[in-house]
Amino acid sequence: MRLGRAPWLAMILAVFGAFSARAAVPPTVVATIAQIGQPLGVIAGDCARVESLLGEGVDPHLYQPTRADMKRLLAADLVLANGHNLEAGLHRALAALAERGKVLYIAETIGQERLLPWSDHHSDPHVWMDPTLWRDALTVGVARVAALVPACAQAMTARAMAFFAEMDALDAYAKAAIASIPADTRMLVTAHDAFAYFGRRYGIELQGVQGISTESEAGLARIEEMVRLLVDRKVPAVFVETSVSDRLVRALIEGAGAAGHTVRIGGTLYSDAMGAPGSYRGTIIGMLDHNTTSIARALGGQATGFSPQLAKD
Repeated sequence: MRLGRAPWLAMILAVFGAFSARAAVPPTVVATIAQIGQPLGVIAGDCARVESLLGEGVDPHLYQPTRADMKRLLAADLVLANGHNLEAGLHRALAALAERGKVLYIAETIGQERLLPWSDHHSDPHVWMDPTLWRDALTVGVARVAALVPACAQAMTARAMAFFAEMDALDAYAKAAIASIPADTRMLVTAHDAFAYFGRRYGIELQGVQGISTESEAGLARIEEMVRLLVDRKVPAVFVETSVSDRLVRALIEGAGAAGHTVRIGGTLYSDAMGAPGSYRGTIIGMLDHNTTSIARALGGQATGFSPQLAKD
């Protein structure tokens, strides 16, 4: 009898083993932007496979999903998006997945009273520019991912606390660095209005040639207005962005030069996209460190850099 039951025992063990293997496969979480995916990947560790849909230098305002993107989104156990119409080209796909309960718009979990206006229907979506707001948005994402793997909840909470402590330290550094810029030149001029939360948090005046979305166009009157600002305030530098054409910013430099004031490009900032995956600037900490340090140095402030890694990467 024992020999007769051996094949059945082997079959049961094989089925149980296959079930256990499937159960051990970590859930897949797809984040629309790396500002979500990178920190959530660190916090999730081996508990979940966190992927970012949009890569280095990609403009989320204009991005249209490919067939491969749709497959990734459909196969994911959870999709984490920013919301507030940042991912305008992904709206239909995300809305369809949201009906299945698979999408969490993390920036939309922040209270309206803490957000900045954009249009009649949406708030400014660039919430990651304020580390204190982004920490709160990410906290909601962490809880949702942890719910997929309850056994990892404690470990994820510990990693989240360590990560957010680093974000708090970065916030303190950014306050001091931006405050060191002389008041007369404390003006950040960029291609589009992606830095409003940064400006509100750290007390720097902002001027974007375009509006909040890169879909908008800047008229000649707006460019002329900004040239006058640069000349009158003697602003020494303007900034380009990795995910936006530098055409309008260079028009400002030429206009200021024609008026007798020299303006240089103070650096390339990360606005809607982060740096290369695996690099320091490809992390949310590194992105904000790079931006803060570049802005402070170019406008006459004192900034050592939040992390020594900034100088190495």
